[in-house]
Amino acid sequence: MLQDIRQNVQGTAAKIVVGLIVISFSIFGIESILLGGGGGGVAEVNGEEVSPMELQQAVNTAKRRLIAMMGDELDPAMLDDERLRPQALEGLIAQKLQLQSATDMGLAVSEREVGAVIGSMEQFQLDGMFSPELYKELLASSGYTPAFFKRSLSAELVINQARSGIAGSDFATPAELEMNARFIGEQRDMRYMTIPLQRFADEREVSDAEIEAFYNANQNDFLSEETVELDYIELTPEDFYQPVDEKALLSAYEEELRTGVYTTQNRVSHILFEAGKEESPEALQARIDAVRQALDAGSDFADVAREFSDDVGSSGAGGDLGFSSGEAFPPEMEQAIAALDVGVVSSPVQTDVGTHLILVTERREAEPPTLEELRPTLESRIQQEEATVELFRTVESLRDISFNAEDLDAPAEELQLTVRQSEPVSRTQAEGLFANPSLVSAAFSEEVLGNGHNSEVIELSGNRFVVLRVRQHHAPDVRPLEAVREEIATSMRDNAARQAVTAEAERLVAAVRDGAGIEELATREGLAWQVELGATRNSANVPPQVLRHAFQLPSPAAGETLADYVLSSTGDAVVLQLVRVSAGEYDTMPEDEQDRLAQQVQAEYGSLVDAEYRSALREGADISVM
Repeated sequence: MLQDIRQNVQGTAAKIVVGLIVISFSIFGIESILLGGGGGGVAEVNGEEVSPMELQQAVNTAKRRLIAMMGDELDPAMLDDERLRPQALEGLIAQKLQLQSATDMGLAVSEREVGAVIGSMEQFQLDGMFSPELYKELLASSGYTPAFFKRSLSAELVINQARSGIAGSDFATPAELEMNARFIGEQRDMRYMTIPLQRFADEREVSDAEIEAFYNANQNDFLSEETVELDYIELTPEDFYQPVDEKALLSAYEEELRTGVYTTQNRVSHILFEAGKEESPEALQARIDAVRQALDAGSDFADVAREFSDDVGSSGAGGDLGFSSGEAFPPEMEQAIAALDVGVVSSPVQTDVGTHLILVTERREAEPPTLEELRPTLESRIQQEEATVELFRTVESLRDISFNAEDLDAPAEELQLTVRQSEPVSRTQAEGLFANPSLVSAAFSEEVLGNGHNSEVIELSGNRFVVLRVRQHHAPDVRPLEAVREEIATSMRDNAARQAVTAEAERLVAAVRDGAGIEELATREGLAWQVELGATRNSANVPPQVLRHAFQLPSPAAGETLADYVLSSTGDAVVLQLVRVSAGEYDTMPEDEQDRLAQQVQAEYGSLVDAEYRSALREGADISVM
């Protein structure tokens, strides 16, 4: 069916359909088509609607989180909307339930608190100070508006208030702390000796007949790995680098001098006054006059800004807005900034946002570098920008041409590109270009491997693009006996050694149970042995497998010991004798350990209470999913 689509997509009827879709986009907007228009929620939680836009925003956030976490290792299938939507919807439903519960409790956060949190977030800071420009830029790149971000953050803070209060309402009693201390602070006395696997490694002789019999009985264990050899076109910005025109270089130099940090820069703080919904002009002016009087009387500008500024983004930072070279703020503000001396508060400045009192806290003047000093940097930047434009133009052409092409030779010839050939690539490829999961997934897909088509043009990190096609497929096949003979012999010898070391461990455990001592047996057998007194669950002196097994054994009866063995990750056997178990005591623990235990138990109890709280909200809610 896909091949039919490929062949027919160029037809007249298809073009008419595409044209109608384009017209509908232009008339109604793509959002109305993708998100189902302005009405109709995707779910309802206690009468409150979950809108399609909210759900899509949650899906997009989940995608960005996956991309940030996994980078090039990300399987494109994980970004499928249908795959992410159910989990995103569940998250929105849980959020609305918790926000409704917190609101019913009368919990809230003020605009000032939200602003303080935003101002303290490191991702919005430059040189340790809140940057409004960076704030807006990062939100825009993440698909948020400042208003939406503030609403979301406010909801999160209110929810956290409720969850923290509920989780903190539970506590551990002295009896519960003592009970936990008995388990966590438990100590065990033990002796153990090690039987090395290597002692039995060369005992087993493996004949050719045994090897052949094992090979014939287990041929599925000796299949070669499935591989494909690929034709591919790879495009990177470096493929399109060209010498830089001198006129373009001069133009970039002039732009750099105009917009760079070589011009005078002013660090600015402000106090913003926004008229309230019911506030009269007289009342607003009275507020401004009161603040000016406080500043004239010597009050610290930053302290006044924190208390009285209506700018939630900068008030928490004492009104600091960062540096401007003359273009960061509205023209009215920039004119006032240019006329101010450092440390002098301006007269009220009116902009579309509101009324500002402005303070220049620092002024930087810098000598610009010469053209020759900047030439390498500017040439590299121009070269990169021009190459990126040409790269994207070529990628779009390649997408169109390779979609219907029978191979990659014709698209490469038309676009003057090079078709390369890969070495055999497996599904578990770990090195080179084709270790990228997106490329491996495409190479072994039904579309490419099964139907013999070209892949889509796949985007990788760093503005790299790859389109590929299977040149040759190598199905799994049984490797010849001679290629695996030594592998089989080694495996059989190893299995025999492991059986022998296990039998020896069982023999020595039986001897310990019959009353023989570890030291006596170890000396007689020529084995290394150790004693560990008062071992805890975190003891670093005992091998992890031995320690874990020792704490899994039951406590021995008074006057008795327990004996058992455990195999290490290297195949050695460790015969263990557990002599004594002493329960931990809270009162004898050091104070710092008592504090850690109390915090650990409190966190566990809080987590359980929080889970029960969220479960109860869900069980008592009226939820309908459309």
